[in-house]
Amino acid sequence: MKFHVFVFVGVVHLLSLNSGKAVYGNGISQRTFQEIKEEIACYGDVAKAIINLAVYGKAQNRSYERLALLVDTVGPRLSGSKSLEKAIQIMHQNLQEDGLENVHLEPVKIPHWERGEESAVMLEPRIHKMAVLGLGGSTGTPPEGITAEVLVVTSFDELQRRAPEARGKIVVYNQPYTSYSRAVQYRVQGAVEAAKVGALASLIRSVASFSIYSPHTGIQEYQDGVPKIPTACITVEDAEMMSRMASRGSRIVIQLKMGAKNYPDADSFNTVAEIIGSKYPEQVVLVSGHLDSWDVGQGAMDDGGGAFISWEALSLIKDLGLRPKRTLRLVLWTAEEQGGIGALQYYQLHKANISNYSLVMESDLGTFLPSGLQFTGSDKARAIVEEVMCLLQPINVTQVFRAGEGTDINFWIQAGVPGASLLDDLYKYFSFHHSHGDTMTVMDPKQMNIAAAVWAVVSYVIADMEEMLPRS
Repeated sequence: MKFHVFVFVGVVHLLSLNSGKAVYGNGISQRTFQEIKEEIACYGDVAKAIINLAVYGKAQNRSYERLALLVDTVGPRLSGSKSLEKAIQIMHQNLQEDGLENVHLEPVKIPHWERGEESAVMLEPRIHKMAVLGLGGSTGTPPEGITAEVLVVTSFDELQRRAPEARGKIVVYNQPYTSYSRAVQYRVQGAVEAAKVGALASLIRSVASFSIYSPHTGIQEYQDGVPKIPTACITVEDAEMMSRMASRGSRIVIQLKMGAKNYPDADSFNTVAEIIGSKYPEQVVLVSGHLDSWDVGQGAMDDGGGAFISWEALSLIKDLGLRPKRTLRLVLWTAEEQGGIGALQYYQLHKANISNYSLVMESDLGTFLPSGLQFTGSDKARAIVEEVMCLLQPINVTQVFRAGEGTDINFWIQAGVPGASLLDDLYKYFSFHHSHGDTMTVMDPKQMNIAAAVWAVVSYVIADMEEMLPRS
C-alpha cells in the first residue's frame, strides 16, 4: 500500500433518472429516504445468506486457502518482476475457472526496479552490521559503496537548521512514529531533502508501528533537478541507537553498499472479471485490491488479502445464484506500490464512462477483523451506505467512518465517484507492512471470512439497488 492523504473534490454530474435512476447534482430523486431505507431492509435475507456462506458455510476459509496457494507458489510480486506476471497469469486462469464473466487482462506499462545486493555496516564507534532494505526506485552506490560520517536528524526542520553539517555525509532520519501518514513523508521525500543539502545518501527509520529489528521498505520519489542519491530504510532500533550515540557526541561512520538498478518500463496487466448486471449492465460497482507487492515477505497482507476478498465477494454472489442490476467488476491492480501506476492507466482508459460508476471499493489496509467501512461521498450517499452496513449486524460490523480511500481508487474519488475502503487493525497492519514479516502467518482465515462477507454484502446491495449512489 502506498498511502496518500487527499482532499475530496466534488464534481457535478447530471444524468437522466431513467438511466439506472442515478441522482447527481441538482437531480431530485422521486423517492423519499424512508422508501430507500425500506428497499435496503428488504436485503436482510440476502445479506444473511452471504454471511452464512462466507463465515459458516462451504465457502468459509476459501479466500485464505486461495491466497495461501498463490503466495506459497509465487512468492512476492514486485512491479516488473517475472513473479508478478506469473501471478497475473495464474489469477487470469483462476477467475475463468471460477465461472466469472468477461475475464480479461488490460495491458499497462509499469516500472521495473531491482534492489540487488545491499548492506550497511557501522564502522565507528563500533562494528555493527545493520539490517537494511533499499527503497523502491533508489539508485545504487558505486561498487565499493559509500563510506561516510552520519548526521542524525529527527525532522526536515532539523535537517534545514543543520544543513551546513550535512554536506558529504549520510543523513539518518530518526523521525517519530505518530501516524503512518505523517511518518511516511520521510521515506518518500527523505532522499530529495538530504540531497538538497549535499548529503551522499540517506537512511530512513522504518515507518512502522512496531519493530522486532525489521526494516520496512516502500516507494521513494526523486525530484527533477535534485541529485539522485542512494536511499534505504533501517530498523527502528538502529535509528534510535544512532540518535543516542549522536546525542553523546560520538562520531558515527557507515559503509553503505546498494546494487539497486532501474530498468525500462515493463509490460503488465490489470486483471478484470465481472458479474454482468441484469438491468443496467453499463453501470458499475467496482471492487478491488492490488496483486503486486514489494519483494520481501510474501505480499500476503499487502495486498494479497485485499485482492482475494475482492475475488471472494464475486464468488460468494455467484455461488448464491445472485445477479445484481448493475455490473460487479473485480479489478486486481498491478504496480500499486509504485504509486497506482496500473490504476492510473485504467482510469485514463475508462474515465469517459465515469458517470456510470456508482461506487469504487478497494481493500488495501489489511483483512483482519474489520472495524467497519471508510466512505467518501455526499451526505445522501453516506446515509444510504450507513443503512447498507446495518445489514451486517449479524457479524457486528456496522460502522461507517470517513475518508474512504485507496491509492488505486483515489483517481475516481477525486473526480466525484463515491469510494469505500475496508478498515481494520492498523497497528497490526503497519507492524508487518512492507517487511519480511508480511507472510501467510499474519493472516487469519476466520477474519478473512468476515472481511469477505462485508465486501460481498456492500458491493452486492449497492449494485442491486434501483438507484445509483447520489453524488455531490
